[in-house]
This record gives sequence, structure tokens and C-alpha cells, in this order.
Amino acid sequence: MRIISGEWRSRPLVAPKGDTTRPTADRTRETLFSMLTSRLGSFEDLRVLDLFAGSGALGLEALSRGAAHCTFVEQDHLALGALEKNIAKLGGKDRCDVRKSSVLSMGSALKPADIVLMDPPYLSGAGSVALDKLGRFGWFAPSAWISVETSIKEDVEVKGFTVDTVRNVGKARITLLRPDNEQA
Repeated sequence: MRIISGEWRSRPLVAPKGDTTRPTADRTRETLFSMLTSRLGSFEDLRVLDLFAGSGALGLEALSRGAAHCTFVEQDHLALGALEKNIAKLGGKDRCDVRKSSVLSMGSALKPADIVLMDPPYLSGAGSVALDKLGRFGWFAPSAWISVETSIKEDVEVKGFTVDTVRNVGKARITLLRPDNEQA
């Protein structure tokens, strides 16, 4: 695994040991960030939320491309170790907040995110549950872009969100969503 583009381009990342987490493949990450770049133009000054963060590859990619801040949420201790090593190795600690908890135990947001990157366990439905709960707790800015990576066998449909596009990449499916006006 490596950072694809930006300030930390080509820098390697460590993945958690074991098979508890499934890091997003470089090809899938490249596709996702191409999709986001075509919609956003720039990541400059944006707030990012990396849920089910694992190694932090998604949030760190956003920071490398100019995002102002990323909140990482992960509960697995091996994944947290890899995430913290990656942040330290890249020197991004001042732009990161690591929350050692379950995504579903998060309370109300202090500041909403402009970009939300979710990579929940495949075929768990956790992405849809998290979208519903965190939407009610104010985690998404009104103009937020939300990416949920799932298995190609899994769809993401949650009341209060509109699907912008769906793209299959290998065994992964990337769903980009926007909050509806009444959700934001």
C-alpha cells in the first residue's frame, strides 16, 4: 500500500497484521479519489471523516491531497497500531484526530465533515447503519460527499441520502452519496 498522490505521493503505508481488517486496494483508492476530484476539484481546506479507518489509507490520501483535517475512527487495536504508525511516519499528527471507538458509538459532531470515507466490513450492513445514525448526529456538512466501499454484492440505500454514482472496482463497490436537504 502507498499514498497515490499529493504531498506524500508514493510513500508506503503499513497494514494491520492479521485478517481482521481489509485495506482498500490501491486501484480502488485511485478510482475513488479520481471520482471525488472530478466532483470537488480540490481537497484544500476540507474536513474529512475516515470511518472504519483501518490503516488510515483513505483519510491519509485525502490529507496528502490538501485536506485540512481528518478524524479517523477505528476500534480494532491492531488497526489502530498501524494507523498511528502511518500518521507518525507521514508527519501528519497535527492534522489528525484518532478516535479509538466503534463508529456506532459516536455522539454528536462538533464540526461536520465535507468528505466522509467509509470502508465497513463487507456484507455487514454497517455502512448503512452508520450513515443513518451519524446523519442524525450532524456529522455531514450539507454539501458533503460520502463514499461507502462495500462488496459488489451489497447496495447502500439510506433514507435521507441520494446516491450520486456507483462504481464496481474488482471485488469492491464504491457508492458516492450526498445528504438530502432535510438530512443536512
